[in-house]
Amino acid sequence: MGRGKIEIKRIENSSNRQVTYSKRRNGIIKKAKEITVLCDARVSLIIFASSGKMHEYCSPSTQLIDILDLYQKTSGKKLWDAKHEKLSNEIDRIKKENDNMQIELRHLKGEDITSLPYKELMAMEDALENGLACVRAKQMDILDMKRKNTKFLEEEMKQLTFILNQQHITYENARAQIDQGYHQADDYNTQVPFTFRVQPMQPNLQERM
Repeated sequence: MGRGKIEIKRIENSSNRQVTYSKRRNGIIKKAKEITVLCDARVSLIIFASSGKMHEYCSPSTQLIDILDLYQKTSGKKLWDAKHEKLSNEIDRIKKENDNMQIELRHLKGEDITSLPYKELMAMEDALENGLACVRAKQMDILDMKRKNTKFLEEEMKQLTFILNQQHITYENARAQIDQGYHQADDYNTQVPFTFRVQPMQPNLQERM
């Protein structure tokens, strides 16, 4: 006994609607993968749930932007406005410039130069020589700056050493003067008579008798 036909209309129950969406989404993505493998087709699939969550599938080695560009060319419908086209052209230009710069960089490294004509090889040699001259000039500037800094530091060291020596001499002279003053005071105390140095602390008792 076969299954009855299901009426195609919006499922009111939110839980049942979510379950059905998940099953059908997986089913259609599976079909997209199958037709890609079986028929060597280029497939791009985008699904948005009612919640706004996006699910997508794109055939291997295929990008969505390529599919959209192909659709635009084939159908004649404009998917991009002038602003987006200008931006796309600018991106293509930058990519091309980047590719050219990568090629030039490989050539400057000595890679892939066997097919270059003589004129380009000469221009490359001139560019390398100019670059080498600039590098050497920069090296000389750095070395000259290092020499000046070293000389400046040496002068600073000499001045600091001189100041420290002067301070040391001043300190030694002051110390010598202090020591000399102590010695002079000791000599004076030894020369003064004992009678002058010792004073009676008590009155004469005989005078009071």
